[in-house]
Amino acid sequence: QVQLVESGGGLVQAGGSLILSCAASGSIFSGNAMGWYRQAPGKQRALVAIVTRTGNTNYADSVKGRFTIARDNAKNTVNLVMKSLKPEDTAVYYCNAVTGPPYRPIMDYWGKGTLVTVSS
Repeated sequence: QVQLVESGGGLVQAGGSLILSCAASGSIFSGNAMGWYRQAPGKQRALVAIVTRTGNTNYADSVKGRFTIARDNAKNTVNLVMKSLKPEDTAVYYCNAVTGPPYRPIMDYWGKGTLVTVSS
């Protein structure tokens, strides 16, 4: 049964913006911090942003100042507002529950992700 569903990816020009959304089951979402990960071609999956149960956030240096993560506890959703996109942001983006620090994903099952392609 699908428990993590990412959406909102697409093709965007460098410098543009895109908003991703993640829908999670209540049991996953409500009790944990949530994070956005990405996996670029030929690279390992990496955490780029987290939001705690109470709304505190943290970001990878590569996206800090450009991306914003936020959660809606009533809807069990978390989004990622991406601005000033760069070609190196091109990746499949995934969400997951997160514990830490040190941060690690909680759910062994990953959603299918949503592809973000940034053209130069």
